[in-house]
Amino acid sequence: MTTGNFSGTPKTEWLTEPDGDRNMRLLEDFYYEDPTGKRWTAYAGSIINGASIPKELWSSVGSPYTGNYRRASIVHDVACRDSTIPRTQTDEMFYFACLAGGCSVLQAKLLYAGVRIGATIYQQNFVNKLRMADTYTLHRLPNQYTEPELQNRALFTIISSQLQQSSDSFSETYRIINAALH
Repeated sequence: MTTGNFSGTPKTEWLTEPDGDRNMRLLEDFYYEDPTGKRWTAYAGSIINGASIPKELWSSVGSPYTGNYRRASIVHDVACRDSTIPRTQTDEMFYFACLAGGCSVLQAKLLYAGVRIGATIYQQNFVNKLRMADTYTLHRLPNQYTEPELQNRALFTIISSQLQQSSDSFSETYRIINAALH
C-alpha cells in the first residue's frame, strides 16, 4: 500500500506563551503528498500545536508531540484551519500521513479514531463545556475528567476494541468510527 511521503524534516521553534507553551511556529514550508498525489502544505509561519487528540485520550493514544505521527500532525493542524477542506478529508489525510511517518496500521487507526472523536464529540459538547468550564477547569485535580471527557474515553475504548479486530482496510476503519460517532 502506498502511503505518500513528506518533504523532509520540519523546522520549527517553540513559542513562549503564558498558557502552557504548547505552540510551535513552522520556520520553513513543509508538506505531505498523499497517495493520490495531493500536496498538503504547511507554510512557513504557520502555528502548530501537535496532534488534535483530546487530552483525555493522551494516555491511550499518545500526546501531541510524541511518536511517529508528529510530522502528520503538522500538516493536519494547518489543514484543519482551512475552511475549504472538509474535516473528514483532513482526518483521512492524517491517517495516511501517520502511515507514511512510520506508524503501524493499528496505531494509525487509533490515532485516526482520536482525531475523529476530537472533531465530532467536542463540536457536540461545546455548549456544555462552556457551561461547565468554571466548575471543572478551575477546581480540577490532575487526571480528573469531566463527564464528557469520561464519555470520550469510553467511546474510544469501544472503538479501539473494534478496530483491533478489523481488517487493515481504511474503508472499514472509517465505517467503524463513523457508526460509533453517529
